[in-house]
Amino acid sequence: MNSLVPIASSRLTVAVVGGGFTGAAMAMHLVASNGFPTDTSVVVIEPRSQLGRGLAYSATDPAHRVNVPAARMTLFPDIPDDFERYLGGISAGDDAELIGRDGSPYPKRSVFGDYVSARIQPFLDDGRIRHWRTKAISVSQKGNRYEIAGSDGTVLVADIVVLAVSHPPPSLPRVLQPFKDDPKLIADVTVTDAIEAVEPGDRVLIVGNGLTSADVVASLKRRGHVGQITSFSRRGLRSRGHGPVGQEPFGDFLSEPFTSASKLLHKVRHTLREAEERGLTWHSVVDALRAQGKDIWGNLPVIERGRVARHLRPVWDVHRFRIAPQVEAAVEELIASGQMNVRAASLISITRIGAGYRVMLRSQRTSVLEALDVDVIVVTTGPAHGGILQSQALLRELEEAGLLQPCPTGLGILVDARSNPVATSGESLNSLFIAGPLARGTFGELMGLPQVTEHAIFVAERVRGLVDELRISHPAPRVSK
Repeated sequence: MNSLVPIASSRLTVAVVGGGFTGAAMAMHLVASNGFPTDTSVVVIEPRSQLGRGLAYSATDPAHRVNVPAARMTLFPDIPDDFERYLGGISAGDDAELIGRDGSPYPKRSVFGDYVSARIQPFLDDGRIRHWRTKAISVSQKGNRYEIAGSDGTVLVADIVVLAVSHPPPSLPRVLQPFKDDPKLIADVTVTDAIEAVEPGDRVLIVGNGLTSADVVASLKRRGHVGQITSFSRRGLRSRGHGPVGQEPFGDFLSEPFTSASKLLHKVRHTLREAEERGLTWHSVVDALRAQGKDIWGNLPVIERGRVARHLRPVWDVHRFRIAPQVEAAVEELIASGQMNVRAASLISITRIGAGYRVMLRSQRTSVLEALDVDVIVVTTGPAHGGILQSQALLRELEEAGLLQPCPTGLGILVDARSNPVATSGESLNSLFIAGPLARGTFGELMGLPQVTEHAIFVAERVRGLVDELRISHPAPRVSK
């Protein structure tokens, strides 16, 4: 196989595997840094036709919207209104529901994808970033470099590799495994036209109550669905909406560093009561936790991070990841009409009944078993980060080579403070980086903006420093404890 870029020994190549939001943002900030060397190649490997969209912002369903106001979404933290200004320059005539009930714009997700694509295009036009449109199927270390094989039969040799790979698909609950090939079992709603299998009158069971579940409900409503919808999760917690406009973050979780999950939880509960006494909503406390999240997470020992991930993450997720007002209104309307109900329950068993299914749910509150007949089952349990290394061939290969290992928190890949993956030997190769949500076991909240943007910039700075080192001395990449 021929190399995509014939590399002379004096030319460095940075390969970014994954061209969704994280990969695009990292590459942009890397090449835009002052004095970035023109003799260094930056290649983003992404099978989609445009960079910056990824799974989230490739969505074509008009019911799928960004879940925070446009004013809080940007590629450039020093230009906080960049996306909002971009919105002002395009026609909103085809989106009568753009403005939420709080007066803020919540555009379709595809529009944010348009924005990221537009911002990276100048770097593609002048050659500072190259887009290799293929799927990376293998990454292997060859001496001091890496060989990356694409599904198009081409190989790229790189000095530095940044893994900005996609979220893994949801993990199908064991009880549903025997039905995994059924057209009426929708295991991954991120697949294009996944819910096309749902007929208007179908009785729908949604496994999960988070953001994705709300998006599915909004999509069904837009399509004129009239059948009964039941959604359930173990705790029965639904993603919440946004708080009052202009409410500032409230709470200090850093002056007294917390080293145990239980003490942190006690402090959060105390702060929530104090906020309520001051006339503030819980949103203000969660916003403070989010803003201070990296340092809060860094103060917790790994074992305590694991406790947070196991016991508190579901509660955190439904308060942290809020739904757009338009989506919230769709869900609330169906609940109020009786077309939709939400349960706190566990799925015990499933049998086929005619063309549909009979499921047995056990209520978390009463432990009573209830039979429910449905026509369609939709899984919206979110990415299976605990099984990330088995989700893609190239990650399995790197794990087998001893260069990657799962984070003990269950949140993605174990990385060090520089976002280099920690090998099974306990060492980390400084020429390999993890960017984005798969590094959140070490860095904390990396599932939404602006934290993903900040981490992309952090990784870009680390990569830029390594590029400078290698250009000066060009030794073998250092291995550090």
